[in-house]
Amino acid sequence: MRFLMPLALAAALAACSPAEAPPSGAAKPAARSGGAQADCTSRAYPEIGGPISLIDHTGKRVTEADFQGRPALVYFGFTYCPDVCPMALTTLAAAYRKLPEGKTIPQTLLISVDPERDTPEALATYVSSKAFPEGLVGLTGTDAEIRAAADAFKADYSRIEQPESLSEYTMDHTSLIYVMDGDWKIRSFFTHADTADTISECLGKLF
Repeated sequence: MRFLMPLALAAALAACSPAEAPPSGAAKPAARSGGAQADCTSRAYPEIGGPISLIDHTGKRVTEADFQGRPALVYFGFTYCPDVCPMALTTLAAAYRKLPEGKTIPQTLLISVDPERDTPEALATYVSSKAFPEGLVGLTGTDAEIRAAADAFKADYSRIEQPESLSEYTMDHTSLIYVMDGDWKIRSFFTHADTADTISECLGKLF
């Protein structure tokens, strides 16, 4: 791992591949105790979150300032991810539909950890899926820009070669959904254990 994360954020690198277990040396899943399982309003760590400078799926350069003024949910993933990423995004879409009338629906951001394949054009096609949250924004950039964004969120990712596969490689990545407020300050996070119901309930409390 490139950095030490708080114990509650030591989530598994989500293997977006047929393999059941992460590769040797990858972080193990967080235990079902502590911050990740605590009340959603107590999951914020001030050192998580920071400036980003990336390219959105329309080809426009954006920074965190472009997403201030409205809550945002940030997820690191990639378009070739066969199950973990689509599941996270469809769960968010379902959670938004469960929000009480009048509640603010957050802006959802997908930051790709696979810039080699995830061009703005590829992301534009991906984020248009009706199964995903309306208005989903895909973000990409150079290797250095994406790594800087991941470092700001204490997230990690790595490339796993799969020479026997048509896709040639996959990406393992931290599978957390970060909840940012309108000032781009982290308020909470969600893990793979959260459901549409728990996410909707938490967002209702926070915003």
